[in-house]
Amino acid sequence: MSETAETAAFAYRPLYAQVRENLVRRLIDGAWQPGQLIPSEIDLAKELGVSQGTIRKALDAMTAENLLIRRQGRGTFVSEPEESRILFQFYRLVPDSGARSFPNSRILKRLRETANEVERRELKIAAGGDVIRLERVRTIDEKPMIVETISLSLKRFAGFEDLETVPNNVYRLYSERWGITIGRAGERLKAIAASKADARELGCPQGTPLLEINRVAYDLEGHPVELRLSRCLTDVVHYSSDLR
Repeated sequence: MSETAETAAFAYRPLYAQVRENLVRRLIDGAWQPGQLIPSEIDLAKELGVSQGTIRKALDAMTAENLLIRRQGRGTFVSEPEESRILFQFYRLVPDSGARSFPNSRILKRLRETANEVERRELKIAAGGDVIRLERVRTIDEKPMIVETISLSLKRFAGFEDLETVPNNVYRLYSERWGITIGRAGERLKAIAASKADARELGCPQGTPLLEINRVAYDLEGHPVELRLSRCLTDVVHYSSDLR
């Protein structure tokens, strides 16, 4: 197909970016489910009226974002939130030994409360709106390492308060129960001193230095989904980020 014909099909922005948006919409709308094998590059090229190279570039971008996973000899699949590469995309604490492990969680509290000023601002909640607020402790090799506060808009997560249990992998829960896929997150880091409550849960003296990670997670359309405040012991772990 000629470049002119492709441009007629997807104008304005780069072709692969237009194709990517089309394919991401299929994830948002649920047309492609987690774990599903997607059509081949040839079939997608025919369907969308673009070249196979354009399709490949769009799929490459989605793979780099961990939205898709290529499996040698099997094809390209929609990522599932429990896959290790997806988990570690949003989890940056690494043991000093270098052996990465994903933490387990224990829920301390699950409350329905009126959103505070920070929650309203970060999650775009109207004044008077409610949140589900989770408090949990996360352990690595059975040692408490993180105390977390997770805030979610009750309007968006209707029925969350009725769940019998909250699993360790909440991103998978968001995807399977509410059809919300986390696409990216922004984090702010600072050093703090352990409060009395955090020290009790982490088994450390009050005032112990902690790493505070303030994260806002966004869905595939760029809407804020989750506000998470993590207070982390870093005596045997460190925060790792690859800069490219």
